Amino acid sequence: QPSPRFTRGIILTEKRRAAPGAERAAGGPPLTEMAAEDEAELSLLECRVCFERYDPVGQRRPRNLPCGHVLCRGCVAALSGPERRRLECPFCRRACGSAETSDCLPLLQLLEVLGPAGGSVPAALGRSSGGAAAPPPAGLRLQLSLGGWGSLVNPTGLAACRRSGRLAVAHDGKKRIHVFGPSGSCLQRFGERGDAGNDIKYPLDVTVTSDGHVVVTDGGDRAVKAFDFEGRGVLAVREGFCLPWGLDATPESEVILADSEAGALYRLMADFKKGKLKKCQMIQSQLISPRGVAVSQTSGAIAVIEHLKARGLNNSSTRVKVFSAEMDLVGQMDSFGLNLIFPSRIYTTAVAFDKEGRVIVTDVCSQAVICLGKPEEFPIFKPLISHGLSYPLGLTYMPNNSLVVLDSGDHSVKIYSST
Repeated sequence: QPSPRFTRGIILTEKRRAAPGAERAAGGPPLTEMAAEDEAELSLLECRVCFERYDPVGQRRPRNLPCGHVLCRGCVAALSGPERRRLECPFCRRACGSAETSDCLPLLQLLEVLGPAGGSVPAALGRSSGGAAAPPPAGLRLQLSLGGWGSLVNPTGLAACRRSGRLAVAHDGKKRIHVFGPSGSCLQRFGERGDAGNDIKYPLDVTVTSDGHVVVTDGGDRAVKAFDFEGRGVLAVREGFCLPWGLDATPESEVILADSEAGALYRLMADFKKGKLKKCQMIQSQLISPRGVAVSQTSGAIAVIEHLKARGLNNSSTRVKVFSAEMDLVGQMDSFGLNLIFPSRIYTTAVAFDKEGRVIVTDVCSQAVICLGKPEEFPIFKPLISHGLSYPLGLTYMPNNSLVVLDSGDHSVKIYSST
């Protein structure tokens, strides 16, 4: 027996066919457009096997199959048979075990936003009835642009000293680290390309500790190297890293490091002044190609960007995971979840926390900087910068709360401040 919602969907479909754009609600979009939106919402929020609306609890909780299709828990159990061992996807016929299914987190987060009353998707996501994204918040303007071709060459990493306001940029020039003052003047260049212990072969990312040391991941010899602001090498860590990539410093001058090939996060504790490594501890494993890392300076939360497929930008997707200071997963958002909110391909490359603890990311597809909100608020989509960027690859905040973006497309550092 078809459910009332399924019958309603058929009626809306027939109405659209019978009146192609002729009717219009008073002061609103055509009824056919409204019907199409209603059908899209039904398709998103209902199990396509039983046509019942998903629910965060019970038998209608949405579950992911390994093939990517989503069913409710009740239909997974029904298709698994009495022993609940194996099932066949009703859409693509791919077989899997019932234990291989998992909660569909984007849909669960969307249901939480909609609430028990079951509000509309566009209203809950801050979109108009036409489906456009909410307008970006006003207040950020470009204050200063640094670098450019010749000064910076293919920059890959960006960090700010939270005490002095100095900016450190990792790039592919003759001297791999470029230090700018708060006013934009060049203060120092160091990190020669070579084979010596403190040389830098291929810098991937950079951070600055609260005690004033520049820490760089070197993909050339798979090491982590620390310097003072004068460019003197103080420590090189080679703890069997596979490919150290993104990193960020905690307020206590510890370094959180992502090993992309090992799929792990490490915590490095060192006395940089004495050049002594105290401890290198793995704090998270089983990540998928983690790269960008950020640490909240207020809560100690850690955000990491996973690159889910390593087959080039056109076929890849990304996921942002946020862990508490105790390494409990508190929120995540992937490209699929973001596409529920913003009808465009999104590929995140850098992540940061603002002073309120909101997660900020760069998107190289839309050439934008986007606020995802606090982890407990996911999913939220608020563009902060939507024009003037070519290939935003790095992101950080200065002590005065200016937002700094590393634009690898035009080899520059762009500083935005509130108006």
